[in-house]
This record gives sequence, structure tokens and C-alpha cells, in this order.
Amino acid sequence: MSPRVVVTGGTHGIGLAMAKGVLAREGQVLITGRNESKVEAARDELGSRAFVLRSDAASMADIDALGRIVADRLGSVDAVFVNAGVAINQPFADVSEATYDRIFDVNTKGAFFTVQRLLPLVRDGGSIVFTTSVADEGGAAGMAAYSGSKAALWSFAQVLAAELLPRGIRVNAVAPGFVDTPTMGLTDATAEERAAFSELGDLATPMKRHGTMDEVAAAALFLAFDATFTTAVKLPVDGGLGRRIA
Repeated sequence: MSPRVVVTGGTHGIGLAMAKGVLAREGQVLITGRNESKVEAARDELGSRAFVLRSDAASMADIDALGRIVADRLGSVDAVFVNAGVAINQPFADVSEATYDRIFDVNTKGAFFTVQRLLPLVRDGGSIVFTTSVADEGGAAGMAAYSGSKAALWSFAQVLAAELLPRGIRVNAVAPGFVDTPTMGLTDATAEERAAFSELGDLATPMKRHGTMDEVAAAALFLAFDATFTTAVKLPVDGGLGRRIA
């Protein structure tokens, strides 16, 4: 049977690569995105092979509507990729309440309640894969709010893995490092800031290169479908950055 999958934040970058990976497995996929132009671009690229929904991961009303639409379009689902996220890097002293709220509303609160809403639709024996970050542990300067939001997300994943054992639902996470995406993981950065961030990534990563979106997607797909005796695991996809091997 072909898998039925939801990918939040699936209209571009890593999420879109995840969606394409599901389609390559002859699966059915529903993806979400907040930006209307990216939603339309994903519809054009994927065509009738995927259902593309404009949905704000930080909106409780949109999350509730997502649950109804998933039930209508897919019925039960085999996997949920919780990928929607924002990254705004600022020194601790410069983070405003508005920036803090935006990051946590999407990365943490939105992820939490999206899973809560979709959980009744996940079949027993299914899986959930969160996208955290290499920054969810340790102390990277300028990433206080973002790192905190992703650390909380990983904590949710571990607790959820324990709670869902009776249903046989596996809960895991991928933790990307520096990855070549359209935004380079920086939501509101300028082109110059992204270029500097990219150069920093190559220097800091032991493998001396960025990862690709497909490499992260492949790890997520492995956890969702192939790692059938694996739960509460965070798989780094970071070229050795998080292990500080060099």
C-alpha cells in the first residue's frame, strides 16, 4: 500500500524534498506552507501528485482546519513530517518579544498542536518525524531563541515517543546542520548575510561542505519508513558538526 503522508512546511527547501521523496515511493502527500507564492510554486511543480495547502503553522485555526482537511483528503496517515520552522539569528540582548514569540509560535507551539491535532489520524504502527537542528543543544552565539525552540521540540519528541509506544507509533527527529536551501535557514536575512552564513558553514563543518536538501530528506524518510525498530532517536545530518569531530 502506498504511504499517506503529511509534510508541514513542505512547499520549499527540505520539506519539499521530503514531499518529493514520498512521491518517489508512490505515496500520497499533503503539504503545507504559509507563503502564498511558495504554495502556488509547489502546486505548479508537483501538479496533481500532491495536495498543497496554505496553512500557517502558528495559527490554531489553521491547525484545526488542517486536521479536517487531512481527514477528508487522506483519511488515516502513515507518517507526519513536522518540518515547518523559522530561524532568526540575533544576539540574546537584541531579541524582541515579537521575534521570540514568532519563533516559538511556529517552531514549538505550532509543532506541538499540529501533532496533537493530527495524532488521531496517524495509524497504529505509523511514524512522526520532527525537524530539529544541530543548534538544539550546545551554545551557538546569536541563536538563543531559535536554539531554545528546537531544544523544546526535541523534548516533545522524546516524551511523545514514550506515550505512543502502546500504539506502535515511532517518533524520531532529524537534526540538520548547514544545508543548502533557498533561505539558508535564515528567514529574514539579506543576500549578503546568507552568503556570510554559508561561508561560515563550510569552515565550521568537519566535512567542509553544506548538506543538500535531499540528504536531509533521505534521513527523514529512513526514519519514517525503514527504521522500524527505532524510536526516540535524533539523527544528525550535519557533516559531523554536532559531534565536533575535527
